[in-house]
Amino acid sequence: MDTANSHLAVVQPLLDYFDTLLPLNKEERELVITKFHPHLYRKRQYALQHGDVCQHFHFVVRGCLRLYKVDHEGAVHVLQFATENYWIIDLTSFHRTKPSVLNIDALEDTVVLRIAYKDLIDLYVNAPKFDRIFRVLMENHFMQQQERIAQLFSSTAEERYQSFLEDYPHLLNRISQVQIASYLGVTPEFLSRVRSRRSKGSKENP
Repeated sequence: MDTANSHLAVVQPLLDYFDTLLPLNKEERELVITKFHPHLYRKRQYALQHGDVCQHFHFVVRGCLRLYKVDHEGAVHVLQFATENYWIIDLTSFHRTKPSVLNIDALEDTVVLRIAYKDLIDLYVNAPKFDRIFRVLMENHFMQQQERIAQLFSSTAEERYQSFLEDYPHLLNRISQVQIASYLGVTPEFLSRVRSRRSKGSKENP
């Protein structure tokens, strides 16, 4: 397979994703192929580190990235997981070009398509359809984050775990219990008890 065809094969999932939102014409597809660049992050490799400026908007083709913050006591708080066909970014750092207080790293070997800020603006200018597409993406992201914040304040650990299973059913056997607990805001030991109670409940109510 030549380089052009190889690049197209990697970009195809993103083209398919955009087509589900607003079908692209030939020129718009060419812009995507030109502006988005494939990149491989090895397991445990950073895509963004605290103190650096977020340079790219990432679309995950294969693998898993996590967005997280480390508090003053060294505890890790996972804000988001991004697997196939998910986006991940520190929006504040990316758009304001200011040092990030967050980290993004790979929980698996992960292939992404990433776009730099300048290329994203060029995309908006040359094809206004992408302005609408990314506005929808940002609105969806904002709504998801609001729901997540509300859950952290008002839901039980069992309810948050159920939401995790609904949002990330494909992740249950791909990431550790420690990662899941960090996302839910509980200790791994507490999560283990939650899972044990659910398991006993399902056996008692077949």
